[in-house]
Amino acid sequence: MPKVMIIECMQEISSFNPLPSHYENFHIERGEEIYAQRGLNTAIGGALQVFETQPDLSVVPVIAARAGSAGPLSGQGWQRLSEEILEAVENRLSGVDAIYFSLHGAMGAQTELDPEGHLLAEIRRMAGPNVPIVISLDLHGILTDKMLRQVDGLAIYHTYPHVDFADTGERAARLLVRLLEGKSRPVVARVVIPALVRGDELITRTGCYGDLIRECQRLERDGTALAAGIMIGNPFTDVPELCSQVLVMTDGDQETAKREAERIAHEFWPQRFRMQGKLIPLDRAIAQARTIEGPVVFTDAADATSSGATGDSHIILKALRDAGYSKRVLVQIVDPDAAAAAHKAGVGATVNVSLGGFYDKQRFEPMRVRAEVKLLSDGNSRLETMKIGLAAGPTAVLAFDNFTVVVFSRSISLFDRAMYYSNGLDPEDFDLIVVKSPHTEYHMYDGWVEKNFNVDAPGATSANLKSLGHTVCARPMYPLDEGVAFTAAARIYER
Repeated sequence: MPKVMIIECMQEISSFNPLPSHYENFHIERGEEIYAQRGLNTAIGGALQVFETQPDLSVVPVIAARAGSAGPLSGQGWQRLSEEILEAVENRLSGVDAIYFSLHGAMGAQTELDPEGHLLAEIRRMAGPNVPIVISLDLHGILTDKMLRQVDGLAIYHTYPHVDFADTGERAARLLVRLLEGKSRPVVARVVIPALVRGDELITRTGCYGDLIRECQRLERDGTALAAGIMIGNPFTDVPELCSQVLVMTDGDQETAKREAERIAHEFWPQRFRMQGKLIPLDRAIAQARTIEGPVVFTDAADATSSGATGDSHIILKALRDAGYSKRVLVQIVDPDAAAAAHKAGVGATVNVSLGGFYDKQRFEPMRVRAEVKLLSDGNSRLETMKIGLAAGPTAVLAFDNFTVVVFSRSISLFDRAMYYSNGLDPEDFDLIVVKSPHTEYHMYDGWVEKNFNVDAPGATSANLKSLGHTVCARPMYPLDEGVAFTAAARIYER
């Protein structure tokens, strides 16, 4: 009976976040603990649905390490994490016939700029040349040359905001089963595009990027390709191979893979202008929000914890207070000291605390507030879509004037409403809601608010990409440089 090994290592980082992440940031499932992902909307959850319906196949669950987006992983943290993963693989590798590896693709460590490539190269060395390895990736990942030289197949997210986690795992698993049966000889064409993109046109339901992704899906569905996708990288992960890229994988047909990858890349390149963040000055957004009767969202994509920011920006909160905005405002912020002070004081107490600038002190100077402690919690919740856990640490709801602020002790992903709901708050009860994510699923906010303002603010994940200060990625790169030229030229990978 063929044995399939399951591994996972997922984290997305911002190189511009001054706070490094550590081994302790990772939630690690070892061995059969991985089965906790059964039925969840995760890549492993989807893969298990395929593998466990194959009567002549057995699963070897090894290790799954997942961390929220943050700053670069510390050197010590990377050493401990990588050694643990590779040791776990080596201990269970005997008799394994195939490997499924769930990755994000936008990791980065202080001592290793291509963590996924390192792990894949070491696993390939241990497994030998004949064991098929298939990976799944976030479309915000950076698929490197080193990674591609180790793998036999891949599957890439097709949605943003992401909802197809399990679907991507299923596609990867079906491909791996096909390889085990000897039915395919994958060949991958890769076209690197020197462009970093951001903004509303990346929403796959409505944007021009989604139109191109649907071409990739068509190639998969009509059998032209075994897999196809457009990876746009994470523009905040400043590593040597940061880029956008088109991947087309066919069954032994180099010419088709090359032709289709180059065609889609040629279609992508003229759209790069549209795929940039459309930001509104904060003072203008506030002035317009005053005159709008219905609720509005202020998107603080520059402090998006799901993209690797610290979450401790108070820029919007302070600007609203200074401008005398009088309607009901709901905000989230990371500030361990403020949360601790609230827990010490207790519900109903009044506290004098500083908010903001706890980690990113160069960008944000703390603001003093006198607030009532309305609610205290342990900061635990579950993401709306994926249903995986969130752990923000001791959390407090503070209220002052017309502002309600949810204060966390730790940075967590804030791309849905989970942490508002879990702390007794419904965004629909407020006039202005701050969302620290570049985008959310349509029904969460955009489906019912009058206007979503994508405000121009400083932060480690600002859509104003020129403001960040890239020093490592290949240059020239649009929009960091002027006059960037591009001709689509596919490189072929075949093992």
